[in-house]
Amino acid sequence: MASICVYCSSSDSIADTYPPVARALGRELGRRGHSLVYGGGAVGLMGVLALATRKAGGEIAGVIPSKLQDREGIAYDADELIVTETMRERKGIMVRRADAFVVLPGGYGTLEEFMEVLTLKQLGYHDPPISILNVDGFFDTLLDFFGELREGRFARKAITDLVHVVSTPEEALDRIEAVAARDGTVS
Repeated sequence: MASICVYCSSSDSIADTYPPVARALGRELGRRGHSLVYGGGAVGLMGVLALATRKAGGEIAGVIPSKLQDREGIAYDADELIVTETMRERKGIMVRRADAFVVLPGGYGTLEEFMEVLTLKQLGYHDPPISILNVDGFFDTLLDFFGELREGRFARKAITDLVHVVSTPEEALDRIEAVAARDGTVS
């Protein structure tokens, strides 16, 4: 099945609304036989996601820079843990291993990682399915801004031409699986 890269928060200080969604996504990843590629941390949504994926029988590859090991902990129960020297190296490995991407709520790092795969897709460097899991409208302001970019002709394509905006983990994976089945890109 698909190797799905998930970008999400590494903070334990976030609202209680978000961990259940990460847990549900992890359960669905494992239940559907997909593998998880993620930032390798053991805290925040990262930790919740990885633990749920593991409990549901999914395979996990964590990729973490050595500098963040103390801050984010390490997912020692990952099937594969890759420790990199830099964030750039981490991101490159995650992108190369992914058949698809899901973006959960997160901070600057999550947004930066998402923006990179979005930009690569817009420029035609790759074409994997990307789903934004818009939990409780978390991404509404960003999506509105993307609309302004399009209206001002700073962006060639509308965001909805590049990503699927969904509200549940099931819908995120359904969309990824539908695109993969249509394009024959992911089994």
